[in-house]
Amino acid sequence: MTQLASFKALEKKLAAYQYVLNVVGWDSSTEAPKGAFKRRADMQSIISQEAFELWTSDEYRELLEALLNDSSLSELDQKSLQKAHKALSKVNQIPADEYAAYNKLLTLAQRTWEDAKANDDYESFKPTLGKIIETQKKLIAYRGETAEPYNVLLDDFEEGMTMEKYDAFFDVIRKDLVPFVQAVLINRPEKPAFIDRHFPKAGQKAFVEYLNEVFDYDLDKGLLKESVHPFTWNTHPSDVRYTVRYLEDFVFSSIFAGIHELGHATYEMGIDEALNDTRLKGGTSMGIHESQSRFYENVIGRSKAFWEVHYPKLKSLFPDALKDVDVDTFYLGINWVEQSFIRVEADELTYPLHIMIRYECERAIFNEGLSLDELPDVWNQKVKDYLSLTVKKDTDGLLQDVHWSGGAFGYFPTYALGSAYAAQIYYSMRKELDLDAVIKANDIPKINAWLKDKIHRFGKRKSPEEVLLEVTGEPFDAAYYIRYLKEKYSPLYLK
Repeated sequence: MTQLASFKALEKKLAAYQYVLNVVGWDSSTEAPKGAFKRRADMQSIISQEAFELWTSDEYRELLEALLNDSSLSELDQKSLQKAHKALSKVNQIPADEYAAYNKLLTLAQRTWEDAKANDDYESFKPTLGKIIETQKKLIAYRGETAEPYNVLLDDFEEGMTMEKYDAFFDVIRKDLVPFVQAVLINRPEKPAFIDRHFPKAGQKAFVEYLNEVFDYDLDKGLLKESVHPFTWNTHPSDVRYTVRYLEDFVFSSIFAGIHELGHATYEMGIDEALNDTRLKGGTSMGIHESQSRFYENVIGRSKAFWEVHYPKLKSLFPDALKDVDVDTFYLGINWVEQSFIRVEADELTYPLHIMIRYECERAIFNEGLSLDELPDVWNQKVKDYLSLTVKKDTDGLLQDVHWSGGAFGYFPTYALGSAYAAQIYYSMRKELDLDAVIKANDIPKINAWLKDKIHRFGKRKSPEEVLLEVTGEPFDAAYYIRYLKEKYSPLYLK
């Protein structure tokens, strides 16, 4: 067996370990009984430690180092090896028992967070959150990184991104978007009454299942479940699953979470299967991933063209709640702008303000010494500053998102960045497709195919910067995001 074949065999074995851990994680978030978590965490720690020991073994490292400079290898193999080397450098110095303990901590943390959120009890989650943060700092130190801690975490989710770059991006949001949001809030008409009506769960579930058909979600390769926090899960283009949650007093939650997660799922299903057993599988970055989910959710799902086609189906499922609501009123309702506490239920226009709150809090935790005792007050003050709201319970504040319980610090900024990427991609797509005509023809597969050809199929073969440059012909430019939002919301609110 050649060195390359031996290395690929090890990579496939690692992928098998990860598959098992991922399936257990999916079960944990969807239907595992509450009492199973302690035993589950013990079992997961054993599997994760075995996988870690294989990953950091002399055999793996020596094969990787021997192959890295082999110019006779294909471009695909060379890129995969480079990704493998970067991934190994992040964990190579971490003791196996500490790595396993951290994975066990995260498994238990999810349930601790769910209980804390349900009981509005930040104090019960704070010790676990503190352990996660301290472990994160320790793991960064093991990597021997010279960059500031939060920059290390930002790069993990969006290669090449730094606080300096994000600061410049959010400065554009503050300067060009915040005044526009304020003008919209001042000039709003009366809020459409139907938004707060009762929409039974059964009808919502039926409509999300209908959306699976509309967006051409392959149910031979995909699955839809319910969870506390909507998410997409995947291990392979033939196994991509997503979840939603159903709120009977807020029907938009399931509809737009469903379309959002279908964007993530469509990306993963469209990746070239030749990348399956390489380090190039999966989406290239969280920013590009979020560009796809936000594109589907907002550019398609909140468009007038989309609801001119699909509103009759929704109305048939909720004849009482929507009996006096025409499509124009519904369109205003799904694009209703107002300050809100919950990020995943925020409107498209105020959404980036929610991300700025999280970005600034995370930065303060890792680079400025913000304590967890101070965190709720800092969070709540930022909500007041950016959204003019007073947080009265932590369930509506810093306990609302699952990310920190999973150690995903540095992830949140990619949501706003992905929205901005989506706007830039939107203007490029319009040069080749009559987007409204395609949506009105209920031909979403045509959009799927365009995105697959330009973005999805490449997986991690291209960096985020390369994807954006090749798709749009330009480097990232936040001005497209501001332009998109103003062109969409000015006719609705500033007539």
